[in-house]
Amino acid sequence: MRNREKKKEPLYMISVVSRMLEVHPQTLRMYEKEGFICPKRVNKQRLYSEEDIERLNLVIKLTKELGVNKAGVDIILRMREKIEMLQNEIEDMMKFVQDDIREEFEIRLRNLFKQKSE
Repeated sequence: MRNREKKKEPLYMISVVSRMLEVHPQTLRMYEKEGFICPKRVNKQRLYSEEDIERLNLVIKLTKELGVNKAGVDIILRMREKIEMLQNEIEDMMKFVQDDIREEFEIRLRNLFKQKSE
């Protein structure tokens, strides 16, 4: 399983997450209601992934440590998602470019060796 997929796997119940992040479970429910987080539901029970916990940790830091309001948190989270999407696109493009360069290099090498053997 790839790292990204592992991070999305729902593992932790709300009580565990609230202890991990040192916040009341109601705070986590409020963040869910605000749309900052969307834990998976299994038999009506919230299950949080590592990715959810990272996101919650950021929300907590923004609100409690930096004093960012809910609208600001929403903007920051959306911008962060867009940046991640762009980074993924850039990585995909770089792989394509690397493959293209590698293929071009191999062709040039073959042609070079063909010329020398003739």
